[in-house]
Amino acid sequence: MANCQLYLLSPETLPPDFIEQLREALRAGNIAALRMRLAGAAPETVAKTIAHVRPLAVTFGTALILDWHVALAVSTRCDGLHLTDVASVAPARRMIGDLQLGAYCAGSRDLALQAGEGGADYVSFGPYFERHTAADIGLITWWSQLMELPVVAEGFITPANAAELVRAGADFIAVDTAVWNHPQGPAAGVQAMNKAIGNA
Repeated sequence: MANCQLYLLSPETLPPDFIEQLREALRAGNIAALRMRLAGAAPETVAKTIAHVRPLAVTFGTALILDWHVALAVSTRCDGLHLTDVASVAPARRMIGDLQLGAYCAGSRDLALQAGEGGADYVSFGPYFERHTAADIGLITWWSQLMELPVVAEGFITPANAAELVRAGADFIAVDTAVWNHPQGPAAGVQAMNKAIGNA
């Protein structure tokens, strides 16, 4: 399990003290990537937010990934872009050059294969542990055994269930509320997740 890494998702709505919370989380260590979920935000808001977040990500050696905003991922000097529309992967690849490119493929093998063919650097499956629409954990095993591209697992993941995804072959575990809503704060959430995935 030591090869699995933590992939932190920002809250979908950033609280006023987000930068302070993020600093606390990053100081806790071992966060491979941070994905800023700002798809609904105006471009100027995205640029301003990334200007505050990027120095922290650089300081702590965490890759900064931006959701959806293709041109802004380049102009704000993010490390990568994450898309939920697989059809946009190939055009985005041409626009962003050598930035990291990820694609959310839900629970679809076909979408994952299309993403890989379109130039994605990783695929993401999920949501896991969602009562009504949970993805098949076997998808992670299938992908990790057949493909070289890393696979991210995301969903309703906690320290109590993360190890199942790691055993299935996930390279990254994407989490949000397990960190941001941890009763002892974001640092404790990061430490608990890293312990659960064998990355402490």
